[in-house]
Amino acid sequence: MAKATLLLPARSRFPAGELPAQVATALGRAERSLGTAGELAQLRRHFSVQPADWSAAALTRQADAGDAADGFWLRADPANIVPDMQGARLMAAAETLRLEQADVDALLPALQPLFAGFGYQLDAPTPARWYLHLPDDTPLPAFAEPDVVLGDDLFAHLPSGENGRRWRALLTEAQVVLHQHPWNEQRVAQGQRAVNSVWFWGAGKLPQSVQTAHAQVRSRDALLQGLAAMAGVRLGGEQSVDALVDLRQLRSLQQLTRDAIAPLLEALARGELSELQLDFEDGTGYRLTRRQRWRLWKKPISTLADE
Repeated sequence: MAKATLLLPARSRFPAGELPAQVATALGRAERSLGTAGELAQLRRHFSVQPADWSAAALTRQADAGDAADGFWLRADPANIVPDMQGARLMAAAETLRLEQADVDALLPALQPLFAGFGYQLDAPTPARWYLHLPDDTPLPAFAEPDVVLGDDLFAHLPSGENGRRWRALLTEAQVVLHQHPWNEQRVAQGQRAVNSVWFWGAGKLPQSVQTAHAQVRSRDALLQGLAAMAGVRLGGEQSVDALVDLRQLRSLQQLTRDAIAPLLEALARGELSELQLDFEDGTGYRLTRRQRWRLWKKPISTLADE
């Protein structure tokens, strides 16, 4: 019998509001768990990776181009930086810039000679995700993920130390090239954000192995697709097996409860599902089964914020 696991954003991402009676009752009777918060911690609850320090750049490269094997990769994603009184802030990166192939064709050739001078090959198999192919022995600092930096003071997240010096300099030089590019003037004139920087993150190689208990993954996220491909599980299609369904883009409480959870509760009641799990990025989890309908003494929870 099929199982379903919903991968969800943090509960705080949804507006406050009362849960529908059906959902409130089911969650009140469910088994509740509390895990580690954060995107990577959430993915680690569903994928076992060896070695444990995976590379987002290599995994997404494999999903995007299928050529990540034996390579050393670093994401150099297109970004928009806005100066302020304290310095500068990262305001958009990768998918949030909504780039098209014309943007890549205009901007990438201006940046490639800069990185080629250091022996780094820059390309973009998709407009949203740009990659550097590095020599295997390239010493690298720790890079912050863009989700951590977004909206925050840029300088608090720049790579530090001796290894970070080259990458801080490369970032500055890339910003100069992009700032002077006429294509960005055209983007701004059209009401779009300028691509005036890149952001380095996710360095490393493909893991040796990836395992998961799920038989199917349904997601448009390149990192999740890369993990699924490495684990050898089915991507997409109609749910008929133990499926991990990526709904981290949801921000509407009504869509979550009415469109996502309610139909699965009905399938659970009919015996078409043996188990439903909700995994929120803040670490909160709910496990629901059909037998829990007899837990009549359990009170409903009124909102997602209820402990």
